Amino acid sequence: MIAVLAAAVLFGTTGTSQALGPDGTTPLSVGVMRMVIGGTGLAILAFTLARRHAKRRPPADRPRLGIRPVLLMALTGVCLAVYQPLFFLGTARNGVAVSTVIALGSAPVLAGLLEWALTRRLPSPTWIGATALATAGVALLGMGGATGAGGTDPVGVAGAVGAGASFAVIANVQRRLLDGGWDAFTVVGAMGASAALVSAAALPFIDVSWLREPRGLTMALWLGLATISVAYVLFTCGLQGLSAATAATLTLGEPLTAAVLGVTVLGERLSPLAVAGLVVLALGLALLAWGSRRRRDPVPYAVEA
Repeated sequence: MIAVLAAAVLFGTTGTSQALGPDGTTPLSVGVMRMVIGGTGLAILAFTLARRHAKRRPPADRPRLGIRPVLLMALTGVCLAVYQPLFFLGTARNGVAVSTVIALGSAPVLAGLLEWALTRRLPSPTWIGATALATAGVALLGMGGATGAGGTDPVGVAGAVGAGASFAVIANVQRRLLDGGWDAFTVVGAMGASAALVSAAALPFIDVSWLREPRGLTMALWLGLATISVAYVLFTCGLQGLSAATAATLTLGEPLTAAVLGVTVLGERLSPLAVAGLVVLALGLALLAWGSRRRRDPVPYAVEA
């Protein structure tokens, strides 16, 4: 629980980091560099930890490498890489507040539905109630921050929902790989490596001259190493003891962090509706924490950070 919430806090620093970055950046260029740096760092960090844990694990207990697990690991990397452009499509069409609401609000719902479709196991009543509260809180935050905005664009909505679906797929695929006996750091390392490769293909087509500025390089390193490399290691460790639906719901702490940083660091002012959203979101996360005190089920191999 703590690991996933810590990851959500790191995720929540993304918007503030971009706001404090240099002029001349674009969402696409920042997103690509974030994935190239973060994915590479994630692969190095995770594979190093995986080798250390492999020495303590009997060879007979290690799962065999086959086409299916390789494809599943590659799928998580592709989803991680495409999350950014899908989200940016939504922000370009409907604005940051509305698109954040749609993406983050749809992720836990889609994760729960996908987990039910794969396992035929319905989420617990506690999860349903906590997710409803947390999603309502995110919606209030979005409406409070989007006062005066016009109607939503269907293409933008599709992009934001696609971003939420990408995260839902990552959560479920990683959970299935962990249940299959794969080391958590091997899984997350493969995700980082494939995401970095996919994103690197876009480098020749974008302008990253802002990296020459110290502020730009600092922003890129923080976004990559902190909000990708470290955050996804934490998220994957936490996922071992939680259902994918619960983990996805816990990451709704991201907009809570983003709102607090916006007020304290960027000097933004929240409307009463947005403040109400923060309260409801906090209640949802508290309910989820209370209802998820016991592990969902045993895991085949416990990873020690």
